[in-house]
Amino acid sequence: MRKTYSFRVSGLVQGVFFRQSTQRQAGLSGITGWVRNQPDGRVEGQATGDEAALRAFHEWLKRGPAMANVLKLEWEEAELRLFDGFEIRY
Repeated sequence: MRKTYSFRVSGLVQGVFFRQSTQRQAGLSGITGWVRNQPDGRVEGQATGDEAALRAFHEWLKRGPAMANVLKLEWEEAELRLFDGFEIRY
């Protein structure tokens, strides 16, 4: 069953290729959705996929790419949304 989750990641998550790495990880996991930087220094996005892929993606977001320092991950189920791919929004 496909689900959609909204996420917000806090810590050292801007300027460390977090969005690009998230897009790559989503593609490897079969996740669709989007990611963008926020003015307050967080990264936010939405992810749609099957439950197993979303669990793996959630675990990856807790760590992020090598140069990131994730301090907090907010992850909550949202209304199902279908996306054509996984994009970086500006």
